[in-house]
Amino acid sequence: MGQIDEKIAAMGIVLPDPLVLPGVNRTAAVLIGNILYLSGHGAALLTDQHLVRRGRLGRELTVEQGYAVARALAIKMLATLKHHLGHLDRVVRVAKITGMVNCVPEFEQHNLVINGASDVFFEVFGPQVGCHARSSLGVAGLVANQPVEVEGIFHVASV
Repeated sequence: MGQIDEKIAAMGIVLPDPLVLPGVNRTAAVLIGNILYLSGHGAALLTDQHLVRRGRLGRELTVEQGYAVARALAIKMLATLKHHLGHLDRVVRVAKITGMVNCVPEFEQHNLVINGASDVFFEVFGPQVGCHARSSLGVAGLVANQPVEVEGIFHVASV
């Protein structure tokens, strides 16, 4: 068990199953050199029944509910990272995450929702590795009416 795995366990975080895409024309992750691109992780993938997995921010969901979904998605992304890298100690830097928020046009707190994902990466990897560039944007809809989707770019160490 690596240092990051130990830290995650100490934080009380249990990693779920990683994202594995069924299609032959896409994958959950692509490694090019030392850069790992993770596909979007959406709320339909989550199994926690306490999380709202459908709906729009500003209508059916509050900022706090969206934050909780984004946080859970970042944890799912950690599982996917571990699946593709072998262990999370290979993450050199969380380079960038992009968060898409399914919301009503008047909604203006996308950044507060996506903080749920940013906070996980910062807490797990610390400021030197976990501090990242980020985009958060509102969209008119997501597949299966999911409230949030998050994707990421990670600088990783070679094996």
